[in-house]
Amino acid sequence: MILLCGIPTEPPLAMVRRELDRLSVPYVIFNQRHVDDYEFEYQVANGAIDGRLRLGEVSLPIAQITAVYCRLMDVDYLPELAGEIEDSPRRAYWRNIHAALDEWLEIMPGCVVNRSSAMASNFSKPFQAGVISRHGFMIPETLITNDPSQVESFIATHGRVIYKSISGVRSIVTEFSDLDRMRLELIRGCPVQFQERVDGIDVRVHVVGDALFATAVSSEATDYRYGSSTFGAEVTLEPIQIGTDLMDRCRMLTHALGLEVAGIDLRVAAGQAVYCFEVNPSPAFSYYESSTGQPIARALAEYMAASVGDEC
Repeated sequence: MILLCGIPTEPPLAMVRRELDRLSVPYVIFNQRHVDDYEFEYQVANGAIDGRLRLGEVSLPIAQITAVYCRLMDVDYLPELAGEIEDSPRRAYWRNIHAALDEWLEIMPGCVVNRSSAMASNFSKPFQAGVISRHGFMIPETLITNDPSQVESFIATHGRVIYKSISGVRSIVTEFSDLDRMRLELIRGCPVQFQERVDGIDVRVHVVGDALFATAVSSEATDYRYGSSTFGAEVTLEPIQIGTDLMDRCRMLTHALGLEVAGIDLRVAAGQAVYCFEVNPSPAFSYYESSTGQPIARALAEYMAASVGDEC
């Protein structure tokens, strides 16, 4: 039995669900918007994990769950709790179930895509960059600071510079401009990551176990993820083949971070130098699959289905 956790209409989850249906693989859904009617408990004794999960009218022993695809959003941001006071019994109940589920996912002997402990590397871009560099990828020259004078020196050295958040909170990658210089003093309250701008071809690599899907991205926007919606720039995605060595490095990097599935952001610069910007531990692959037809959701469904009786 496979457990899908999150909001069923969210595109990646919906696409995996469709592929499981196609494969006739049984699954149940932990719908974050229906927690009032859920119960979850587990115990660890004598090296074994026992417990039961009730999802509305469906109840099953957790030992029957062999794989989990987890795309849970922060429980406190769910619209169902918008009117609840901070210490309301209902909010506490929802938090407790999510906390217990997350704890169990850390220790369950099956396949989890992905465990919170593995996803934690994305909460610190500098830490993740260290792991990336140890796997043969280049990292743009980087400055993390809250000192405006250091930023000025960095720009004088590198010319064109981009900046972004150092945390796991998604931010829009932006090229430093004269307007940014006018508000540079604001960084004294919060360190910011600045990097030399590297020109080249963007490549998103999705790793699913040992399967790999590479997509070339063309856009005039600094951050193509927001190209059309924020900058009005056209974004074109095209499936491509990458070399065996690069594929192996992407797989090894994913596994080194403890991930089963990852979205790796690369840029291939002049002379074929490959820079890696970051590794997304919960990639919204639906955007790429919808544009290219690459069967990423199918690969993920098959990967979890093949894990019955095994750990990923």
